[in-house]
Amino acid sequence: MSLARIFGIEIRLDFSVLIVFALVVYSLGAALFPRWHPTWDATLTWGTAFTAGVLFFASLLAHELAHSVVAKLRGIPVPRITLFVFGGVSELDREPDTPATEFLIAIVGPAMSALLGFVFSWLGAMLAGADFGVEVFKDPEAAMAHLGPAATLFLWLGPINFMLAVFNLVPGFPLDGGRVLRAILWGISGDLRSATQWASNMGRAFAWALMGFGVLQALGGSFVQGVWLLLIGWFLNNAARNSYVQLLVQQAFDELIVGNLMRTHFEVVDPDLTLEAFVNEFLLRSAQSAWPVIEDGKTVGLITFDDARVTSEDERATQTVRDVMSPIGERLSPDVGGRDALRALAESERDPLPVMRGEHIVGLLHRGDITRWLALHQLDAHQHQ
Repeated sequence: MSLARIFGIEIRLDFSVLIVFALVVYSLGAALFPRWHPTWDATLTWGTAFTAGVLFFASLLAHELAHSVVAKLRGIPVPRITLFVFGGVSELDREPDTPATEFLIAIVGPAMSALLGFVFSWLGAMLAGADFGVEVFKDPEAAMAHLGPAATLFLWLGPINFMLAVFNLVPGFPLDGGRVLRAILWGISGDLRSATQWASNMGRAFAWALMGFGVLQALGGSFVQGVWLLLIGWFLNNAARNSYVQLLVQQAFDELIVGNLMRTHFEVVDPDLTLEAFVNEFLLRSAQSAWPVIEDGKTVGLITFDDARVTSEDERATQTVRDVMSPIGERLSPDVGGRDALRALAESERDPLPVMRGEHIVGLLHRGDITRWLALHQLDAHQHQ
């Protein structure tokens, strides 16, 4: 669900966020705030809990915006941020190209969370009064009970943001701390693949430790907390593994050119061929989905099933391929890189795209060709983990 655009970045909300939002509000409204403030009525308790939930996710968004803004300042496009059940993700168009850029993008998120933690804690302390620090050590329940809604809200948000900063600084990929570790290892070794593998393994080790702690929590009676830690650990383990696989596939894809991916065996048709003959002799007898139209040795268009089906059966006897073919518009060169080819196919309404040298067609590139290549190499990357 698209919420807004901030600094040119689309902000999206995955529906799984609603589950976490409900859990946060419920835990505050049904347990924590009533324990802190037994004299509050239901409206004040749940209103404060709801506000805390909103500000909590606003804090997550600020964390991700910090990543995204620094990435844009370093020349990396960021089309969107998505908030989901385990936090948020800034969707960078490409990986950072230097260790310094990686380090800056990674570290600024926890720094933003730490800053928010300090600001919220300071505001809460100011609203609580000068004696709060002393009173909370003498009688915590009495000290908390005297706080107003705003002080309560800020004194909950402050530590939560500090915890978010600390959690993200754990040196395990793909957490921010893992990206910081990768940047440092990358800078020392000069080898991005090796640095990513080390950071990914650290991330998986942390994930398994988290899952183990979750099992102990569940067996010890804290079933909900234990299951939640298990889910987070499972997610981090998969994310760490898949991030490394993604890098392997990406590096292999960057070495490809369209000439390695395109189909070079295909039939061509004459522009003066009747549509009836085209349908009977080509379209119905081949798995090919697009036919280059060749006249005097030059490619003048493409004809597809969609082009042919707009005519009635009676019209096909008199109309020719030339009458319904699409002119050559978007095209690719066989020397174009794999990443640029993928972007061109994603942005185009046509599939396949013709691959041309001058006026001569040398191949056809389908989305399915890239999909199959990615699937095969992702499988290979998983097997070599």
